[in-house]
Amino acid sequence: MLELKSVTKIFNAGGVNERVALREVSLYVRPGEVVTIIGGNGAGKSTLLNAIAGVYEVEQGRILLDGRDITYCPEHVRAGWIGRVFQDPMKGTAASMTIEENLALALRRGRSRGLKWGVTPAERDLFRKRLSLLGLGLEERLSTRVGLLSGGQRQALTVLMATITTPKLLLLDEHTAALDPRTARTVMELTEKIIEQHRLTTLMVTHNLEQALRTGHRTIMMHEGRIILDLSGPERARTTVSQLLEMFEQASGTALTDDRILLTGTGS
Repeated sequence: MLELKSVTKIFNAGGVNERVALREVSLYVRPGEVVTIIGGNGAGKSTLLNAIAGVYEVEQGRILLDGRDITYCPEHVRAGWIGRVFQDPMKGTAASMTIEENLALALRRGRSRGLKWGVTPAERDLFRKRLSLLGLGLEERLSTRVGLLSGGQRQALTVLMATITTPKLLLLDEHTAALDPRTARTVMELTEKIIEQHRLTTLMVTHNLEQALRTGHRTIMMHEGRIILDLSGPERARTTVSQLLEMFEQASGTALTDDRILLTGTGS
């Protein structure tokens, strides 16, 4: 489904500030598989998602999605196949537009657009149906400007927008990290429900080690631009957070010192 072949990304290549963000990363994700991605600051997690989404052009390697080589496809073309949710709830929506206008933009993402603009009755019915699944009452607020929503409501809407056309791949970049714990749990539950309902192939970056081991089918850990751990099946199921930290130290040769991870990964 998704395949990366020796992907390398270098910032400021040849300069005094040269930094290799991805080092010959190879990864294969099966259709419908949900993979959580963990690692310290600067490990390459967000860079990996940006490379897949087309934000960054890679210096080496190939990226294939559903058998199609998308290595050099521009970001706006990939947006027709890839849904994405960012950490900042404000980033995935247009605050000055209404809920239904935001959903209409998402529904037409990747399509050619003419001069005619408007939300059809059929689209409005679809929006109400999908919004009702969130259980937040937003189906009765289609004309509300998104800027008036809470952070949790806005992030839940962003998840819906990213998946309304059933993308081939969903990218979640710490999409609950900016929310309070209660709201984060709600948004995560909604996310898991949507992923399961549509059987979405998903990559999810998280700093929460407990969440990383509990969510989806597989957990990979990155360090200095490389994948150093890849856990799935029974091995992943029986791995605890403390054991995961030990595995990281053994694989990387250094202890994990990222405060955000250590504060959220305090489970057994």
